[in-house]
Amino acid sequence: MSTPVGRRGHHDVVAGVAPDAVGQVERDHGGGVAEVGGVIGGDATDIHGRGPVLDEHRRDLAARRIGLVASPTEAARAAEALLRRRYKWADEEAAETLVALGGDGFMLQTLHAMLEEGEARPVFGMNRGTFGFLMNEWRLDRLYERIQAAKHIRVAPLSMEATNIRGETWTHPAINEVSLLRETRQTAKIEICVNGRVVMPELVADGVLVATPAGSTAYNLSAHGPILPLAAKMLALTSISPFRPRRWSGAILPDDVSVSFRVLEAEKRPVAAVADQFEVREVCTVDVKLDRERSLTLLFDPEHALDERIAMEQFAH
Repeated sequence: MSTPVGRRGHHDVVAGVAPDAVGQVERDHGGGVAEVGGVIGGDATDIHGRGPVLDEHRRDLAARRIGLVASPTEAARAAEALLRRRYKWADEEAAETLVALGGDGFMLQTLHAMLEEGEARPVFGMNRGTFGFLMNEWRLDRLYERIQAAKHIRVAPLSMEATNIRGETWTHPAINEVSLLRETRQTAKIEICVNGRVVMPELVADGVLVATPAGSTAYNLSAHGPILPLAAKMLALTSISPFRPRRWSGAILPDDVSVSFRVLEAEKRPVAAVADQFEVREVCTVDVKLDRERSLTLLFDPEHALDERIAMEQFAH
């Protein structure tokens, strides 16, 4: 997932990243990053000013089985070049902890890859994307100390089982949400069951979704769903642009329930089911439940942890 680093003049480059991009990341670091003795600032020089006094055990992240992965975007690859120059890294396959550079989409991609491989490892993300809700601040210095002091947040994914009108079935995890969305100009008609009981015979809407607490501030919030504290053992069931019942916005459910959707008039009104970034088109039934057999661990700076960030979103304007 990461890209090998080459060398060109004063700056490291990654697969064609221009030196200017690396320089911009240095400037983004906060303006206090200076080149001292060939190493970007943060370490003291010796009494003769001949270069930094290196604390090798903090720079040798390979010895602690910490690996690095990066999004293919220019900003992430430029940051990767700086980190590879600053620290020694374990190979991704041998790493027991990962540092991920990118945005929320890349973090979800990284977590899904681990679910597919069946090897969940703690991930410390640093934002080189847009919003970075699942990421920490980008900083070059004291990375080992930050990882050591990080708050561990465990999240369990949803499991989606979707069957299309041809009888083909897919099972896929979702960390944020499972959503059902109309495919054409016609509204979707969907029956909703909770634990096998029909709770809504017919929802006429653009769609409906089930979100975890970790995903409650993503698509769910955009659809006017509730923000769920991370410790809440709840799921959000949220309608998307409902037409009938017009005033039904959704429900908050215990996280031990199974939610089932049956698409009415599935051939006339086609609906797609999406588990985060995985889509199944022309579905007729979709079953969603929390997968308690698997969990993922995200690492956050204590002063900027995900649970507090989710709680504070309730007061954002």
